[in-house]
Amino acid sequence: MAVRSVDVIKSLMKMGVIAATNHAVDADTAELVVAEFGHTSRRVSDSDVETQMMDMQDAPESLQPRAPVITVMGHVDHGKTSLLDALRQTDVVAGESGGITQHIGAYQVKMPSGVEMTFIDTPGHEAFSSMRARGANVTDIVILVVAADDGIKDQTIEAIRHARAAKVPIIVAINKMDKPGADPERVKLELLQQELVVESMSGDVLCVEISAKKKTNLDQLAEAIQLQSELLDLKANSDCPARGVIVEAKLDKSRGPVATVLIQRGTIKVGDVFASGSEWGKVRALINDRGQSIKEAGPSDPVEILGFNGAPHAGDDFGVVDDEAKARSISEYRLQKRKDKNAVVRSRGSLEQMLSSISSGELKDLNVLIKSDVQGSLEAITASLLKLESEEVKVRVLHSAVGAISESDVALAMASNAWIIGFNVRASTQARDMAQHEGIDIRYYSVIYEVIDDVKTAVKGLEAPKIREKYLGNAEVREVFNITKVGKIAGCMVTTGEVKRGAKIRLLRDNVVIHDGALKSLKRFKEEVKDVKEGYECGIALENYNDLKVGDVFECYVLEEFKD
Repeated sequence: MAVRSVDVIKSLMKMGVIAATNHAVDADTAELVVAEFGHTSRRVSDSDVETQMMDMQDAPESLQPRAPVITVMGHVDHGKTSLLDALRQTDVVAGESGGITQHIGAYQVKMPSGVEMTFIDTPGHEAFSSMRARGANVTDIVILVVAADDGIKDQTIEAIRHARAAKVPIIVAINKMDKPGADPERVKLELLQQELVVESMSGDVLCVEISAKKKTNLDQLAEAIQLQSELLDLKANSDCPARGVIVEAKLDKSRGPVATVLIQRGTIKVGDVFASGSEWGKVRALINDRGQSIKEAGPSDPVEILGFNGAPHAGDDFGVVDDEAKARSISEYRLQKRKDKNAVVRSRGSLEQMLSSISSGELKDLNVLIKSDVQGSLEAITASLLKLESEEVKVRVLHSAVGAISESDVALAMASNAWIIGFNVRASTQARDMAQHEGIDIRYYSVIYEVIDDVKTAVKGLEAPKIREKYLGNAEVREVFNITKVGKIAGCMVTTGEVKRGAKIRLLRDNVVIHDGALKSLKRFKEEVKDVKEGYECGIALENYNDLKVGDVFECYVLEEFKD
């Protein structure tokens, strides 16, 4: 401010703050001092370094159609890899260039119809969930592969739960139609039990009967993907700094840290400076899914990037910034934030933390995962919990299955901010360690009523408190005084009850409410008082309202919260 420190200390002393030259003062006090010396202040915080990484709103005319991003999921040995291989072989460009060198976790296929599609090659649900747990919803569409001769299995149900928790549309691919025991109708009926109603049964879920081995109906699957992506109306701005998500990262002996990035908006070029998670770097090379060096990559393009100063994590955000100084400052800030976060024991999925969100009103869905020893108990617990939901709070059973609590369950709970109920089962050692590290709440029960009571407590805690009005008293205006610099003050007599400072107040004229606001001041003689009882006189001033007349009546009340 170009002001002597002595003058600043004098200003602080007037406010009752005793400080020396090298003392720190809080932001509010500093703002008052700055204003007193005639300057305009602007508050900044450590997180301001990240402003450049925040996505700005794109103008509608700048948006261009982009390729859909697809993840293939399903049970073991139902043909996920076979389907991916079959789709790769339908790639027009691959045929021209003599096959694909698949070495990164995502690739792009150009179908004979000319439509481009991007596939993420992350077969495990853990990979899908761990990315989502870091806030990276990179998938637009999930293809659920079900074997026609085997039907719905445990991992199929798990995949449905994961896709549903991510709120991603599902396309069902009934595979192995070339096998003698293929029964697609049975699969469709089993899907009904998981609340997936296919189009042939008057539902809205696209379903295609295919054979990855014989490469039959792959064109129909491509059409279904194209139709779903048209419904989603996928668009992105390619003419801006690149933003994306890390799909996978590794340390290569010869090339150093290398990461596969899925570009979501903008265009990345060789030489761009970027920040990703707590790492940063400069693009030294861009390599596509066929192992070819390219100069730039746009929205929905998977690309391998060389030039990181360290290996980032899968699911970290990726963004191009102006210069190395900004990239370094973002990296340092995030590294410090990560250290601070690790220093505190996290409790993301604990029931206590869910209950603590009552006042903020953030959480209106109570997400739970249920694992039980037998199917009967599982169905009883699930049915009982779903009955507990109220108008305001919805109980969502993300996943329920028989067996021990696995790492996949913990990953889903982590991604969906859920807590895990174990009924007569325990977590595996790896799952227990993972839950402890991530702060996920696993609760063990052996009595159904205890489960119901705990969830009932959570639901009641998540309900927004109801507000009701409590009448305090009336005061009649006997005289109105107009005081300079203050405004109008009503000289009143409290006729019933009491008038309290800090309460809400209504102004009634001929029994009609003409103003509802707050009490600005309540005085007896010249002293400000807390309350004035019935039969006493007082002075009342209203907040931002001056139209007062003799004979008006003030009705004083407070709002209080209550629960049923």
